Order: sequence, then C-alpha cells, then structure tokens
Amino acid sequence: MISEVRVQALGLGGRLWLYSNYHCNLTCSYCLTESGPAVDRRGLEPEVMLALADEAVGLGFTELGITGGEPFLMPWLPDLLEQLARRLPVLVLSNATLFTSRLLARMEKLRGLPVTIQVSLDSAQPVLNDTMRGPRNFAKVIDAIPRLRALGLRVRLATTRSDMSAAARGQLCGLHRDLGIGDEDHVVRPVIRRGRAAERGQGIVVSRDDLPPELTITAEGAFWSPFGPTVVAGRMDTDLLVTRTVRPLSVPARAMSRLLEGAPPTAGDVRVR
Repeated sequence: MISEVRVQALGLGGRLWLYSNYHCNLTCSYCLTESGPAVDRRGLEPEVMLALADEAVGLGFTELGITGGEPFLMPWLPDLLEQLARRLPVLVLSNATLFTSRLLARMEKLRGLPVTIQVSLDSAQPVLNDTMRGPRNFAKVIDAIPRLRALGLRVRLATTRSDMSAAARGQLCGLHRDLGIGDEDHVVRPVIRRGRAAERGQGIVVSRDDLPPELTITAEGAFWSPFGPTVVAGRMDTDLLVTRTVRPLSVPARAMSRLLEGAPPTAGDVRVR
C-alpha cells in the first residue's frame, strides 16, 4: 500500500473527488457532464463512498470533494456528509437550488463539522446568470447562501465564465461580500471546452498537463481530475481516464503515481493521453 508520505510526495493532491451522481435539476449551457433532469443517475452508492473515504484516510488524503450532477438530489446525502466529515473535511459542489426548509433542517446535523458548500453563481445580473444556468437560479442561490451560513457551514462561491469584464467581476465580488463570503472563498474559473461547451465550441481547450492531478472516482472509473469524466453527445470521455478499477483505492492511486513519474501503464491501466 502507498504510504501517506509517498502519496503527498508524489503530488497526488490532498483531495479525493467522488462523483455522487450525474443527473441534475438544471441544464447549464456549459456543463462538463451534460447533466440534466433526464440524465441517468450513474452514481456511487453511499456505502461505497464511505469505504473509499476510509481508504483515503489510510492513504494520506486530507480532504474529500463531492460533485455531480447535483449531489443534493440524492436523498441520503445529508446523512452521508455527516459520516464523511467525521473522517475528513468535505467540500460539496452544488447549484444551491434545492435548499428547502426541509432539506436545511436535515442538514442541522452538519453544524460544527468540517463541511464546506461550494455554490455556483456566474453573474451579479440575474438575467445573465439565469440565461446560462436556468430560470430563477439567481434568486434561489441568493436565498440559499445566508441560510447555509446560518447552519454554521462555510460557503464558497464558484463562477464559471470565459468573458467576465473587470466591471462585471467587481459587481459579483461586491455581491458575495455583502452575503458574507470573503474573497478567499470566491473561485473564478474559465469555461472548459468539454461536455456541452465542446458541442457549442465554447471555452478553452485543456490537456492533462493543464490540470492538477486530483484523483477522481466515478461509477465508471478513476480519472486524473474532476474535469476528466466529461460527457459529449452522451458518451463518456476517456482521455483522462486513469483506470477502470476504483477499489481498492490504492489501485488508481498507484496508477496516478506511475503517470506522475512518467512510467508506462501496467496491464489494466488506461494511459492518459
């Protein structure tokens, strides 16, 4: 088994990503995974995610990331987050449109635990934001942020734009500061030409060398980065696939290590191009 020292020394990154599911209640114009209401779930079961978290602790990972799809579509997620956060700090990516009073009440159990919710907002202008993300998205996100913070949860804001002017960014930063989110918790990233953006010719083209190595586990295999398991025209991209085997976690971790060292893959591994 790879030791904690070796995992960190080889630069695998401290965060292990888990794709909880692929379906979503939104159909964003640049979605990496072509997620939407009609997309198959293709998820990791909660018991598998817990087992992976236990293995991650043993391998020296220091944080878990949960993404999708929209993770909060999974009814068991609040209970799972409580269990995961007792193992490692957890970052959960969400579109922040599902935080009803009932769901927030179930999330009370996360108070005091190391859980961060990263919500998406692409513009301080409601019409522009909703054009990219969906009707009434802006209003739901703005409503959700203070309610999440009232639970004692750390909230980060993620903005995905390739065309943001300094003035537009200033407006958005002013908004998130008013909502109690500091500049250190505002992530601005470009549209990546994968998923729906690739079909529309939008965003920037990236290769493995452009993406930090962050081992990412899905129901269909282990990938180099959370930007790896993308979908175009309903087909999963495999250019950033590391191995189809995800358990034990040491198998994809070793495969990532070999790629970082420049060694050829062994039988059963899929070489990242």
